Amino acid sequence: MTIAPDGSRQGSTPYTTMRGLLQSLDDTIPGKFEITKEGIVHDMMSPGRPHEVTAGLVSRRLERVMPEGIWAYTGEPNVEDEPEGIMRHPDVMVIAFADMEGEGSFDPRTLIAAVEIVSRSNPDNDWVGKMRDYPLMGIPIYVIFDPRHGTGAVMSDIHSTPDGPRYSIRKDFVYGEDVTIAEWTISTNDLPRYADGCSGD
Repeated sequence: MTIAPDGSRQGSTPYTTMRGLLQSLDDTIPGKFEITKEGIVHDMMSPGRPHEVTAGLVSRRLERVMPEGIWAYTGEPNVEDEPEGIMRHPDVMVIAFADMEGEGSFDPRTLIAAVEIVSRSNPDNDWVGKMRDYPLMGIPIYVIFDPRHGTGAVMSDIHSTPDGPRYSIRKDFVYGEDVTIAEWTISTNDLPRYADGCSGD
């Protein structure tokens, strides 16, 4: 669900208005909130087991092959590009520990890669919205795992287009194949799939 921005408060931008709204709703409404150019995205479904297990497995497999000081992080906070008016929260953030220190949201340009596990309830948020927003935020690599179909893709090499920055390279994979994220290759064997007929994640 997307809520249109409201910039009616005097002296505020649509982004700061939406940011303030989310802060006022913190811990009162279930689900996950993000801010895009189109407004607030609210995923009301809590991530279920296949989604969370996939994020955990990808994180653990990456951290086994990455050097000390690089994390495949699954926690808070968000990544935020205030000038662009975008706040997102990747399922897994590949980032140097040194860039995690301090207060506030992560700078998206410090991420090595963002990894998303497609939500069954709102797949366009990952395949369309974040495909647009992540290159705009300067995140160099975007990886999608899609438990609906057992497939995924690695996007890289941001380039300019008339519609703004976009990824110029896309490498598709199917579960069971190895996938390379930045400099590190992991297995996709045994990643869970969404059950047929399941209405949630």
